[in-house]
Order: sequence, then C-alpha cells, then structure tokens
Amino acid sequence: MTDVVSPVPAPVTGATSPGISRAIYGMPMFATLNASDLDRIVSWYVDGLGFVILFAMPPPPSPTRLVHLRRWQFQDILVRPADRPVTPGSTGTLNFAAVYDEIDDLAAQARAHGGGAVEGPVDTPWNTREVTTTDPDGNVVVFTAGRPPDRTDPEFTAAMRRWNAEQG
Repeated sequence: MTDVVSPVPAPVTGATSPGISRAIYGMPMFATLNASDLDRIVSWYVDGLGFVILFAMPPPPSPTRLVHLRRWQFQDILVRPADRPVTPGSTGTLNFAAVYDEIDDLAAQARAHGGGAVEGPVDTPWNTREVTTTDPDGNVVVFTAGRPPDRTDPEFTAAMRRWNAEQG
C-alpha cells in the first residue's frame, strides 16, 4: 500500500462514508458536464445521488452559469448549461468511490428520485460492488465499493497480491 491517506474508507462491514467536505481547496481532479436542463441535472445529482451544491455562479437570482457539486472530498462535478444540443451518451463514464454498506441505499435513492436510470448494484469479479447510473442527459456515473474481506473472491485476492508483488 502507500503512506498517502485516502478519504475512501477500508472495505469492511459497517464502514461509513467520510461525509462531505464543504472546504474550498485546489481540486486535483474534477469533471465538467454540460447540461441541457441545469435544474433537472442538478436535482438528479443532489436529490438522487447525494451530492451537495457547494456553490453556484453567479449566485441567484442571476441566471446560473456554473454549479459546483460535491459528494466526498475530491468527488467534484462542475455543471454548466450546454451551449449546444447535448447528445446522450457522448461523454465518458465517471467513477466514484463508495462504501459497501451504503451502495444499495444509493441505488434505491436514485431509483426513487427518477429522471435517470439505475443498473445494479452488482458484485464484480474484481471484488467490488457497483451501481451504474445514467443522468437525464445520458452521462454515466458508476459508484464502486470494495467488498469486505469475507465477501471477496479468494482467487482474485491472491492474484492481486501476486500482481502487486510483481510491481515491486
């Protein structure tokens, strides 16, 4: 492993998410989405997927040109109105870390919100549990949680240890 502290909790039963930081910091990575309907997309991410609005620019009542959404530290999405028609599914896939015991609830919350699509959760061959969501504009967001040790595939775990050792 590494000495770098990660905000992602260890994949153990009972782990909880680190919560949302509202600190303003230099973001090492973020995604930008162009939205055909800014309010609809922001609602999907906030009410359906548990992000918060960190800020909007300019502040209301002026027409919003940018909304900064955040889920966990370093899980930031900037959303702005599209200046041309949005083609569903033309963007890449965004992947965010999640907590195993919370992923089923995340899928249920997104389904209850409606407006987008939800697939899963499913257990993957690489020892994770994932839920795939698609927002109203066709952007795909996958939430991935490591499975607790008692729910992993021992053969894959052994292969990962071997591959890690080979990397030096």
